[in-house]
Amino acid sequence: MLRRLPVTAVGDQTANVLVADGIRVDGREVACPAAPLLIGDLTRRGHHPEVATLQAGAGGVEAAVALVPGTDLGLAVAAAPRDLATAQGVVASWLAVAGPRTVLLASPRSFCAGVERAIEIVLQTLQQRDTTVYVRKEIVHNKHVVNDLARRGARFVDELDEVPDGATVVFSAHGVSPAVRAEARDRGMEVIDGTCPLVTKVHSEARRFAGRGDTVVLIGHAGHEEVEGTMGEAPDAMVLVETVDDVLKLEIEDVSRVSVLTQTTLAMDETAEVADALRQRFPALRGSAAEDICYATTNRQESLRRLTVDADVVLVVGSVNSSNSQRLVDLADRQGVPAHLIDDVADLRPEWLAGAETVGLTAGASAPPELVFEVIAALGGLGPVEVRERRTVDETVHFGLPSALRTR
Repeated sequence: MLRRLPVTAVGDQTANVLVADGIRVDGREVACPAAPLLIGDLTRRGHHPEVATLQAGAGGVEAAVALVPGTDLGLAVAAAPRDLATAQGVVASWLAVAGPRTVLLASPRSFCAGVERAIEIVLQTLQQRDTTVYVRKEIVHNKHVVNDLARRGARFVDELDEVPDGATVVFSAHGVSPAVRAEARDRGMEVIDGTCPLVTKVHSEARRFAGRGDTVVLIGHAGHEEVEGTMGEAPDAMVLVETVDDVLKLEIEDVSRVSVLTQTTLAMDETAEVADALRQRFPALRGSAAEDICYATTNRQESLRRLTVDADVVLVVGSVNSSNSQRLVDLADRQGVPAHLIDDVADLRPEWLAGAETVGLTAGASAPPELVFEVIAALGGLGPVEVRERRTVDETVHFGLPSALRTR
């Protein structure tokens, strides 16, 4: 039941809206682990809430307070009078979806070997170099990773014209074109290459296929950094397709000399459709699109596919510019299960959980694993949560650091 109570914040807070991480009410201490859900909701409504421990009955400000039925958990938001109605609405919306749940936890999930390597490259470069370390583009597509590295001293730039001559620059996991490498070399920069080895493999294939005289068809998403880097390996010999319709519009002069490559982070089933269309149009097509999709993308998609059979809703932890994370959302949607991409627990919305007793949970290959467990902890603030891990394969892949860092 939702109540209005006079409360006092324990400690010094200055915000007009306070979200309780705990509340002393009815003579007992009540934990509020769902606080991040309320914070996210209030932030979307234009507020800037702070977290506080609240104590009922002291007569400071008013709070909307609810105890989750059948538990020792609470939901509470204290607010100035003009914001109290909003506080009540937020607490009521989450109380309405409170209850026991099962979380089906996909495994593998979160960081892959290429992402771990790229992050470690930036960390080691920061440790081993005494000058500013520049990173061209996001090292991986996740805002939490980028923000953390920026706090540690990495300086992220979009292009090399933002980097001084002779400076140290790290290339992102998505790879760069030969033109970017040439610019860095001509300007005397020290380059630490964070390109994922699986992306490097695709670049090598692009050069090899083009070198033997083929038109190279790349299946991928226009504008993605990996695609831009790969296309730059042989721009006069490569064409990009995203859909079957793109394939049907292709005009290739020598249909006997056509090869196919694939962006590493695509969905397997969608890529197969495009590759099949290519083979029908160009029977002499060489190469295998499926071999270019990285092991981590494949594993995460297969793990999610298996748990969608039992899930009422799927949550994918990952940033909006993460291709492999977006493909997980698309996959769940194609399986007929509503899916939502969230950067972190604060992005969760109560309406997504309405009627959802079983939640599928996974994370893209660039999302930090701790974000997944923060989601589980917050859901546990709405009622008992049983976590069942669905493991499909154990990943043992490891990529070493570049020689520029190993020799220091």
